[in-house]
Amino acid sequence: MSQGFDAVQSHAARLRAVPLSTLLTREPDRVAAHTLRSGPLYLNFARQSYDAPAWQALLAQAEYADVAGAFRRLFDGEKVNVTEGRAALHTALRGQHSEAVVAREAFATAADVRQRMAALIAQLEDSDVTDIVSVGIGGSDLGPRLVADALRDPLPGRFRVHFLSNVDGAAAQRTLAPLDPARTAAVLISKTFGTQETLLNGGILRDWLGGSERLYAVSANPERAATAFDIAPERVLPMWDWVGGRYSLWSAVGLPIALAIGFDRFEQLLDGASAFDAHVIGTPLAGNIAVRHALTAVWNRNVLGHAAHGVMTYDQRLALLPAYLQQLVMESLGKSVKLDGSPVGVDTVPVWWGGAGTDVQHSFFQALHQGTQIVPLDFVGTVRNDDPYAENHLALMSNLLAQSEALANGQSSDDPHRSYAGGRPSTMILLDALTPQSLGGLIAMYEHSVYAQSVLWGINAFDQFGVELGKQLANGLLPALKGQGEAQDPVTRALLAALKARG
Repeated sequence: MSQGFDAVQSHAARLRAVPLSTLLTREPDRVAAHTLRSGPLYLNFARQSYDAPAWQALLAQAEYADVAGAFRRLFDGEKVNVTEGRAALHTALRGQHSEAVVAREAFATAADVRQRMAALIAQLEDSDVTDIVSVGIGGSDLGPRLVADALRDPLPGRFRVHFLSNVDGAAAQRTLAPLDPARTAAVLISKTFGTQETLLNGGILRDWLGGSERLYAVSANPERAATAFDIAPERVLPMWDWVGGRYSLWSAVGLPIALAIGFDRFEQLLDGASAFDAHVIGTPLAGNIAVRHALTAVWNRNVLGHAAHGVMTYDQRLALLPAYLQQLVMESLGKSVKLDGSPVGVDTVPVWWGGAGTDVQHSFFQALHQGTQIVPLDFVGTVRNDDPYAENHLALMSNLLAQSEALANGQSSDDPHRSYAGGRPSTMILLDALTPQSLGGLIAMYEHSVYAQSVLWGINAFDQFGVELGKQLANGLLPALKGQGEAQDPVTRALLAALKARG
């Protein structure tokens, strides 16, 4: 961490025995001081375990690390992805917040591709296609899947959109079984068009559809996409190496989103993210929501040593948010060396996990309340519901508020089995309503928090070399599974023998 981090540690020692409820009485203006808003997003950090002096020490870390300058370099299209020598210009996919030539050119290029995307959607709307199968994995699947599920209407719209990611053939079988190939089209999404899962599942779709006439593709390697599946070039949309996969839903990778919720609402999603971008680039560090979220994460991980972080969504439509954030956060921040290759020296990303309330209250909340490990949480809820069941929404909101309060304050009892220690910190995130704009802003908030954390730790948020070794070994073992070679590792040899004996 940066210079002066010992000062932050000293605040942690001072506050270690101070209950969260005591912080509220010590700081009468605490709630107001720890509440921030941007557009439809409201965040309340009052139940985090730092006080005003500790917060000022954290803020000094962001100033020392020049987080504000790092954001400017990101938006200006500088090569912040230093290990791959690339920019990370996902912000230019959704708005223009920089006068730098490279950023303005990226914005114009992305706008042109969106027009091509709109034209393809119009052609599909004029066809007899009723179902779309989106084939991709990782960033080519999790973002579109989250947004399409969160924003879809209760009844299907013009298209029913289905997602296929896993290489397991059972996933393809179950996805395709209820569909009519004569009324189905498929979108193959892969940045490189070298991803094993997408190539295999794409082959299944091509054969099932009886050809490539209703195949579409999105790739940073459009020539390979066109030739590998014989897809006409006009049905291939580009993305670029300056867009990381887990930051790509704003690009043509969002084609399944636009098909699921409509192109106009897809553009509203971009507008919501762009509005939050404006907040990030235009707001001083002290009032910057993404910076506050990032510093809170660093406080919980490095100062307090918490090894896990939970995301609890009190809106069933956001049930896929924890899975999406697992990739965004853990693939971005799961690094052990700094930009210069030296050891980072502190723990980086905790394990991110979560689920949808109130279901999770009846599964793992026991451990959150009375377990030996403290897990800081993000609670995410929506103020206004869109369903006709007002009483259910009131019950949902009462549970959201109650869980945050109970985790923070606890409850003593003469019976130790019925005692709640409290002291479990959480951040409350409320959307005015679940709309394309608010969801776009929420996702952008997490993106920028991740980047700010990477700057504080001095690591690269935009490469993912850690996913490659397993894939390389899998490619090498495939011939052995076909009886055409032998594994080098003795345990793997024994496992191969077990597979063959029982196959």
